[in-house]
Amino acid sequence: MSINMNNISKEAQATATKVAKGIQRPNQTKEQTKLIAQGIEKGIAEYKKQQNKKSREQDKIRKAKLKSSQVKPEVDKREEVYQPSMNRLPWVLLLLSWMAFVCWYWLS
Repeated sequence: MSINMNNISKEAQATATKVAKGIQRPNQTKEQTKLIAQGIEKGIAEYKKQQNKKSREQDKIRKAKLKSSQVKPEVDKREEVYQPSMNRLPWVLLLLSWMAFVCWYWLS
């Protein structure tokens, strides 16, 4: 991957130059220092790309969690509507069994 030097911010360039001058060896030419600074600039740009990628992935995960949490209440609402009818079923069966018992008792 080639990194376009125009995309690197002025702040990153200044930081890279400062670091390159800070680690400059005796008898090192300006050209060598400039190459080191360019390498540092590329490193900064690559680091920013990685951080942006991580940020996008985390954002996707956050959005997926948010979306899944919004879907769950809809399912819960359906269950709440369905549960009251299920609570009547045992009572209906009990009533039917007592009616059957009473009918059987009167017929025998």
